[in-house]
Amino acid sequence: MGLYQTMRIFTAMLATETNTFSPIPTGWSCFEGSGIERGAGITREGTGSLLHLWGEMAVADGHEVVHSVAAWAPPAGKTVRSVYEALRDEILEDARRGGPFDLALISLHGAMVADGYDDCEGDLLIRLRGVLGPEAVVGVELDLHCHITRSMLDQADAIITFKEYPHIDAGARGRELFRLSVDAAAGQTRPVMATFDCRMVNMFPTPTGPMAAFVAEMQDQEGRDGVLSLSLGHGFPWGDVEDSGVRVLAVTNGDEAVARDVARRFGERFFALRDQVSERGLSMDEALDRALAGPSGLIVIADKADNTGGGAPGDSTFMARRVVERGLRDVAIGPLWDPVAVGFCRDAGVGARLRLRIGGKCGPESGDPLDLTVEIRGLSDRLVQRGLGRPSVLGQAAWVEADGAHLILVERREQAFSPDLFTNIGLDLNAMRIAVVKSTAHFRAGFAPIAAGILTTTGPGALLEDFASIPYQKRNPNYWPRVEDPFALEAAEVP
Repeated sequence: MGLYQTMRIFTAMLATETNTFSPIPTGWSCFEGSGIERGAGITREGTGSLLHLWGEMAVADGHEVVHSVAAWAPPAGKTVRSVYEALRDEILEDARRGGPFDLALISLHGAMVADGYDDCEGDLLIRLRGVLGPEAVVGVELDLHCHITRSMLDQADAIITFKEYPHIDAGARGRELFRLSVDAAAGQTRPVMATFDCRMVNMFPTPTGPMAAFVAEMQDQEGRDGVLSLSLGHGFPWGDVEDSGVRVLAVTNGDEAVARDVARRFGERFFALRDQVSERGLSMDEALDRALAGPSGLIVIADKADNTGGGAPGDSTFMARRVVERGLRDVAIGPLWDPVAVGFCRDAGVGARLRLRIGGKCGPESGDPLDLTVEIRGLSDRLVQRGLGRPSVLGQAAWVEADGAHLILVERREQAFSPDLFTNIGLDLNAMRIAVVKSTAHFRAGFAPIAAGILTTTGPGALLEDFASIPYQKRNPNYWPRVEDPFALEAAEVP
């Protein structure tokens, strides 16, 4: 039994990461394919795993919990307006019908954009606050690739983002948010929030080096000087909205001045580290050359520009074509999204040889289709890889080989998380010299233990990492690396 009187707690989840430049609409099939869970159907291993955790914690403390919707869709383009509105309104109706509540715990992404809504999270929180009333405490957990907006800050009492990229700490941050929010609802604390805009656009993996040290510094600050939580919102570079970019978010116990000071101090510190924490990728040929000249063992190359985790289609052929053109052997590539080609392979069967047109179907960013004569080496009715906290299902799949190039073709769009992507369909990575994985950072946890080296490429593809040249229409162009010192430019523009 907990320390506080019984509370009524409401939970919900509505999340996707929107690449506003992606041609792929996020509709019902995207959410349903990931498994929408509701109420008593929330499960430990499913979409609503974080809600399930909150429910367990609430019951252990003697509180009453009411789960609403848990809906998540893989990153892609803008969410269809009617789909967003339907899921949003279902959450609002559950809160209205099940209330009143002392506390709401909401899992959002922070970079969800729908037709007509540049800030879905802010819109949902405004409406939810209208249902819950001003006295209820609202705690929000965000992905660190979020846009932290004024509406989110105005409507939530406390916001915590993931600290790690790869996202290995969603559960840990969820536990922190639960305790922080329950304390606030019990009147033991009074959370206030402040942010600092670092005026940066980039990607920042956290496992090693200065980024790992910065995360440790943030965690060390928590619990000191009244700081309840400290987050670094990395922003999502391919979301063209006004509030995109890097922000530090501080939550303190009743002292907004301290929150502003801590956010500014850590924000300025992070800006000073900008050249050290930003990863520069290689061209395709540079990466392949280095892999061939590298140490013995498996060299992993991340094809970041076709990472479905950033909204890319997952069907680009640029790397596969270059491997074939160079006549490289013992190279594994995957996952490559092509349900049509998977269907042809299933009809032909293992051992068959056929001409197969692969990938390049979604647009110019996917490259031209690749025409190969392949041997079908393996098939799977349901290929599964270890994901981040729960299994990642790629659907029906085919392993095909073309003169030493081994491609894993899949039915469902997904990025590479672990070696299971290859080994669960029968491919022996010990026999490979190179593995090209379509991912940016989440692959590292699974592949680092078996890799002799890891390299990254910057394109071509849908997620080009020339951050200075992203064709923003809504985001302020005064940011690094487009501008060397955006703070100085901003000061110069003040009359």
